[in-house]
Amino acid sequence: MIRKPLEFIVGRAIPLGLKNIDTDIIIAAEWLKTVSRAGLGQGAFAVLREDPDNVFDDPRFAGAPILIAGDNFGCGSSREHAAWAIADMGIRAIVAPGFSDIFASNAFKNGIATIVLPQAAVDTLMNVAQDEDLTVDIRGQFVLTENGDRFEFELDPFRRHCLMEGLDEIDLTMKLEDRIAAFERQSVQAVS
Repeated sequence: MIRKPLEFIVGRAIPLGLKNIDTDIIIAAEWLKTVSRAGLGQGAFAVLREDPDNVFDDPRFAGAPILIAGDNFGCGSSREHAAWAIADMGIRAIVAPGFSDIFASNAFKNGIATIVLPQAAVDTLMNVAQDEDLTVDIRGQFVLTENGDRFEFELDPFRRHCLMEGLDEIDLTMKLEDRIAAFERQSVQAVS
C-alpha cells in the first residue's frame, strides 16, 4: 500500500467526544463482507448518522481530516474494517484520552495517527473544533489551536517514523530486500 507521509494535519476536526465507541459503531457487521477498503467510509458511524443532527453530516465538518473522540475509542472487536472506514472518510488523526490497543494498532497500520491527550485537553479541543481549524504536528508532537493553545503528546518513535515517512509493513520489508536476497543466496549455497 502506498500512503502519503504524515507530518502535519491541518483542518477541521469532527467533535464526536463520545466515550466507548466500539468497532461495531464505527462500522457495522453488514459492511464486513468486503476485503476492499474503498467505499467503507459511507458506512462509517451509520448508527450515529441516523440522528439528523449528527456531527458527521454537519456541513461545517465536511472533509475534516481530524476526529476528536472520547475515552476508550475503538474498543470491541479487532476488525480492521473500522480503521479502513475511518481512513476512507479522509481522517488522518484521531485525538482521544485513550484507545483500544488493537484499534490503535490497526489505525497505525492504515496511516492514521492516534493522539492521546488528557480529558481536559480533549474538552478544550471539542469546544475549539466548533469554529476553528486545528493543527496536528506529528514531527513536533503537539496539537495547536488557531488561538495558540498547544497540547503536547507522546508517540512511539517507531510509529512516528513510519507515519512521517508513509511506510507500512511491506515498505519496511522492501527496504531490506538486498539483505533478504543475500540471506537467501547463503541459504541455497549452504544446502548445496
